[in-house]
Amino acid sequence: MRDLHCHILPGVDDGAADLEMSLRMLEAARAVGVTSMVCTPHARSPYFDYEKMVAAFGVFRDVAAEHAPEVHVSMGFEVAHRKLVQLGVEDWAPYLRFAETPEFLLELDTHCDAADFREYERTIYTLQGMGYTVIIAHPERYRAIQKDIQIARDLVRMGCKLQASADFIAGGRFGREKRPARKMFAEGLYTYIASDAHSPEHYGYLARACRDYAVHSRHFK
Repeated sequence: MRDLHCHILPGVDDGAADLEMSLRMLEAARAVGVTSMVCTPHARSPYFDYEKMVAAFGVFRDVAAEHAPEVHVSMGFEVAHRKLVQLGVEDWAPYLRFAETPEFLLELDTHCDAADFREYERTIYTLQGMGYTVIIAHPERYRAIQKDIQIARDLVRMGCKLQASADFIAGGRFGREKRPARKMFAEGLYTYIASDAHSPEHYGYLARACRDYAVHSRHFK
């Protein structure tokens, strides 16, 4: 099982505070059946430090190879739309994509409204024109989609893949994600479930979400 969204790199964002915590998260991931993970630190303010994040991945990769050689780890980013536009989509997308695939994990603004999606669509089409498969991180968190699931349908129609963050099973980060997530699963709009883990405990959510909802995702792996 691939976990394509986790904050396991030590000391770079609001995920693992240090390498010890990273290893506890790795063990928790392995315990629920994760065999491959993409390390996706935040590319957004105030956390983004590209060189520091790449260096942290190198340290974690080497330690993970010693402690859990059966788990394949690779590098990616969870890229906030606002930060990507600030940096320059065409300039920075090649550095922020998933390192081993043509995938790009895009985070939208939690408090977005329907009008914001006109700008999001332009960015998505630019990324697709560069050859990337755009994965939308945790659409169940976005206010506009909570109000109107048609926006999620439109993203899928555009060729995006939707990724549920497993903590929706307990209500989500903001306590209102379970209902929209259930609607999107019922329609088969999700492609992926990911841990979005910031701590070892989040892998328990991944196990529960996979058990109860993986059958409803279109291309779960």
